[in-house]
Amino acid sequence: MAGTQPIHLVVITPERQVLDERTDAVVIPAHDGELGVLKDRSALMCELGIGQLRYGTPGQARRLFIDGGFAQVYDNTVTVLTNRALAAEEIKAETIRAFEGEVEKHTGTDAAARTAREAAQRRLSVVRGLQGA
Repeated sequence: MAGTQPIHLVVITPERQVLDERTDAVVIPAHDGELGVLKDRSALMCELGIGQLRYGTPGQARRLFIDGGFAQVYDNTVTVLTNRALAAEEIKAETIRAFEGEVEKHTGTDAAARTAREAAQRRLSVVRGLQGA
């Protein structure tokens, strides 16, 4: 029942609104670690890293891949703005291959190429971890 779940969670990418649900708890992948949000949490904004966003009720967690961005927590609403978000159930073998291709295209040895490859590897690792979750 929507009225009994105290947190409104919204996830938006440049292309679409990925999620608009009510939930009991949210764990967001902040740039410096995970951040848990429960009812009546103090307001905040934070930078997101590459990782999993988890939400749901005890025993029924759902997961999304989040590719950086920003999150705002205000008045029991969590708003996530990210470049890319994928629900665990959307991740198929072809999704993994596409992320592997992103890693392979960063072949340079300069600092920028290494940084881009490391980020692509983090994305691949998170997506692999979500496959079948």
